[in-house]
Amino acid sequence: MDSFSDGWLITALIILILGSAFFSSSETGMVAINRYRLRHLARQGHRAAVRVEGLLRRTDRLLSVILIGNNFVNNFAATVAAILAIRWLGDSGAAVAPVVITLVMLVFAEITPKTYAALKPERIAFPASVVLKPLQVLLAPLVWLVNGISMMFLRLAGAQTRNSDDDHLSPEELRTVVNEAGGLIPEKHQKMLLNILDLE
Repeated sequence: MDSFSDGWLITALIILILGSAFFSSSETGMVAINRYRLRHLARQGHRAAVRVEGLLRRTDRLLSVILIGNNFVNNFAATVAAILAIRWLGDSGAAVAPVVITLVMLVFAEITPKTYAALKPERIAFPASVVLKPLQVLLAPLVWLVNGISMMFLRLAGAQTRNSDDDHLSPEELRTVVNEAGGLIPEKHQKMLLNILDLE
């Protein structure tokens, strides 16, 4: 990268930090999204909801795509930051770069985007799915390899690796949902629903 000017490297570093923020927020947004609201929107024909629901059917593949992308941009960003630091500070830059890039990544590519995604999961997950869906196809061979290795180690550790499609709520869980609905359900209807759950 010695042939690239500082301006090009700084631009590349900013793009990589934004890329890391995208993958970090996408991960949190996809995990934090309300599955029942998502299913409702998908049944109504909401295109983004249908796309996100499709991605979440195989959470292992989705998370693998996000982690592969995030690790790639993070490692590349660390390399670019090290080159810039050495150019500006000489040999001491090699010691300074990891500290600075870690702080920058924590604030701008991890904590801030993940916090926002946890607060507004749909606002992040819906547009992110436009990028993640083709990435899932593009990275399919690498995802297959990474998942295969991971599953092998999980089996060796005695972990259950079958996908669980059981998304149903137990009566007690339904009772909690009704109780926590608060002002969303009129009190009379809330009592009716709880009485129904009390029936054997």
